[in-house]
Amino acid sequence: MWGGRFAAGPDAIMEAINASIGFDQRLAPQDIEGSRAHAAMLAAKGIITDTDAKAIREGLLTVLSEIEAGTFPFSTALEDIHMNVEARLTDLIGEPAGRLHTARSRNDQVAVDFRLWVRGQCDAVDEALGGLMQALVGQAEAGADWVMPGFTHLQTAQPVTWGHHMLAYVEMFARDRSRFADARARMNYSPLGAAALAGTSFPIDRHMTAEALGFDGPMANSLDAVSDRDFALEFLSSASICAMHLSRLAEELVIWSSAQFRFVKMSDRWSTGSSIMPQKRNPDAAELLRAKIGRIFGANVALMTVMKGLPLTYSKDMQEDKEQVFDAADNFALALAAMTGMVADMTANVAELEKAAASGFSTATDLADWLVRELALPFREAHHVTGTLVALAESQGCDLPDLSLEDMKAVHEGITKGVFDVLGVANSVASRTSFGGTSPVNVRAQVEIWKGRLT
Repeated sequence: MWGGRFAAGPDAIMEAINASIGFDQRLAPQDIEGSRAHAAMLAAKGIITDTDAKAIREGLLTVLSEIEAGTFPFSTALEDIHMNVEARLTDLIGEPAGRLHTARSRNDQVAVDFRLWVRGQCDAVDEALGGLMQALVGQAEAGADWVMPGFTHLQTAQPVTWGHHMLAYVEMFARDRSRFADARARMNYSPLGAAALAGTSFPIDRHMTAEALGFDGPMANSLDAVSDRDFALEFLSSASICAMHLSRLAEELVIWSSAQFRFVKMSDRWSTGSSIMPQKRNPDAAELLRAKIGRIFGANVALMTVMKGLPLTYSKDMQEDKEQVFDAADNFALALAAMTGMVADMTANVAELEKAAASGFSTATDLADWLVRELALPFREAHHVTGTLVALAESQGCDLPDLSLEDMKAVHEGITKGVFDVLGVANSVASRTSFGGTSPVNVRAQVEIWKGRLT
């Protein structure tokens, strides 16, 4: 490959550290797709003959079929997927294979391969997120009026509906989905034809190859084209934010499925047992998902670290971009699939949810609001009166609805029996009709909106 520049071959350790074929072989479909587009353009511009272009095209298809069949002889000595494909193409068609690399460098070749691969991952994530969101909407529709505790500081705060809680994650994953769409739009420009770094003196047509590969156009600066890895960083950044949302939901599933909460039952498909304790039902899928998120975060930091000190344009450091992204993408896809399955299969314990919703003085805010609305108290005074009533209920070992009217009047004489209408958890959630609130009416309306968007 190096021609006459070197008198001796590389040391075995140099060969080992330099070779990337062990991981970049998964770029083979993209490498062949880019090469076919490049060859077609070279022929269209008269840079190579139509006969050579046809031989290259057919030879590349043969190479792809061998790779897909698992019979392709990958060689570490040939370093990477580009040289492995070219060497095999030479075996198959002879001299015309040597013309394929005209007006191209491995620098722009790997840039287009990797960009095509990451673009495909964005499309796969979009589809996977759509499936997860549909599963969450299904849960929201089923439990639009199931009452459960809403938490702050993992302490009971106010009653909410199960459907409202599910839709909170729908909103998060919708934002994640839009981030991937934005990243895809920004990365959809072709570096092919930038050559090593300065462009080429051959009369190539970069718009033709960009169009053939589904890009919106060619990248405008050849230096940027070969040195840019923003597209991979944006994928990892978007994946990290989405993974964080997945981890938060996984954490809730772990907590909710515990004997102390009993909010949900995870299906057998997503649970495991214990080798010694026969009663155990462990939410291992959620726990493993929660742990795998760290690998995605780590990949994001690792690639940022690789890129932060590199002068323009290409440095061999950039060979270290792919393994991190491949690993993150694989684990991210697995996490999305696992969460979709867990959400679709889980069963809510409605009775336990409602029981928990009524605990911890969860309707205290409703009481304070009633005092403001019915007795015209300033909210701060209503807050003080409510706090006093909570302390009284706590001292009596009961909840707010269990206090007598006389007990309440002793704290504030203006309180009437009408206060009991707002102290039930069902009444509480039904009253939260402000836009974005937890009322079943709101939840059902949002469910219909999301069902329309996700079809």
